[in-house]
Amino acid sequence: MRFKILVAATMWAATNGTSFAQSTEPQAARALTLEEAWRQAEQANPALRRKAAQQAALEGAAQDASALFFNNPQINWEGTRREVPQPGLPDERRKEWSAGLSQTLEIGGQRGYRVSASEAAMAAQAAELESLRRELQVLVAQQAYRVQALQQRVGVEEAALILFEQTATAVAKRRAAGEDTKLDANVAVVEAERAHSQLEATREQLIDARNELAATLQWPAGTQPEVSADLADGLEQPLPALAPLLSALPTQPRVRALAAQEESARSRLGLERASRIPDVTLGLSVGREGAVDARERLTTLSLSVPLPLFKRNASGVGEASAALTQAQIERESSLRDGEANVRSLHARLQSLQRRVQRLQSVVAPTLGSNAQLSEKSRRAGQIGLLEHIVVSRQALDARRDLIDSQLDFQNTRLALMHAAGRPLAPEQGKQP
Repeated sequence: MRFKILVAATMWAATNGTSFAQSTEPQAARALTLEEAWRQAEQANPALRRKAAQQAALEGAAQDASALFFNNPQINWEGTRREVPQPGLPDERRKEWSAGLSQTLEIGGQRGYRVSASEAAMAAQAAELESLRRELQVLVAQQAYRVQALQQRVGVEEAALILFEQTATAVAKRRAAGEDTKLDANVAVVEAERAHSQLEATREQLIDARNELAATLQWPAGTQPEVSADLADGLEQPLPALAPLLSALPTQPRVRALAAQEESARSRLGLERASRIPDVTLGLSVGREGAVDARERLTTLSLSVPLPLFKRNASGVGEASAALTQAQIERESSLRDGEANVRSLHARLQSLQRRVQRLQSVVAPTLGSNAQLSEKSRRAGQIGLLEHIVVSRQALDARRDLIDSQLDFQNTRLALMHAAGRPLAPEQGKQP
């Protein structure tokens, strides 16, 4: 058996884990960094574009709300043809007319409430857009890290396949020479087939992960991204303290959006209450009346006020009050749930960091040493094939555990930053 080749392959899988993947798809993979993925996702994401398109409607509503008068002035004109009977004479025909201008005025401060509600709605729209953008960044980053992890897993599985195929070949030769038993040969064949099956399954997962990322980036069908990301990013850096994360919760875009929605609902409640005060309509009109030889010029100033005896806008006030209460409940609930989520994610991130650091600093070097000891013990006849396979499997499983733990760390770190309202760090390619 070629022990040096087998041990070298085992140590390579346990300590280095160089990532490489051979896609079974005919399309060539496109190299993609995390920064490029963020930029392309923001430019092409349909939900983000739809949300941004809503800005025009809010700007139009704000322009209407800030108008000097909410109601437009009215111009009226009346023309009258009058026939006056005259005894013994033909009827006298008179043409009379009047023209006027009227304006309805709000005297309950409705304009101020309307402008305040519109400004708050625009602030909520901007915060929701930022929240959606950050959610998209987190989604893209998580998908990119998953592709990177599966690319490394393919490398590990390829190393495992090489290791166990070489082991099966060597054992088959030794079996033919009568040096190994049939059980050893069967075990080696089974391990080789399991390694081949695991490699194919990992490649299938990689194809699915690449397709999901390509769909998020709105790439054409059939194109698959190959990601270049560092799963160990941030592992050696100290984690942010819990207190600053909790204090930053009100700055989270989703919470800011809910606060703006609450302010908008409060302004709309004030508007509905102010609408109980009747509007005043002022009018001014001029006209001509009377006979041709005695025409009269009339100037009329009018004032009209509706009497709020029956309809008091109770339904509008009730609906606005309910909307305000719901907005307050949602904001308070979001803060409470956000605090619990941040605490949970922070504790999980601390645990993951310790776990990954132990795997990197203790487990991987120990397994590398075990591979060397396994070779020496095999040469000395102290261990057999089964013990050697156990050592090899430990090295491969440890590498898989390390990749999975690194992926969990990155996903948890992204979720924590998003829950605490912090943008992704500049070294991760935060888009402005």
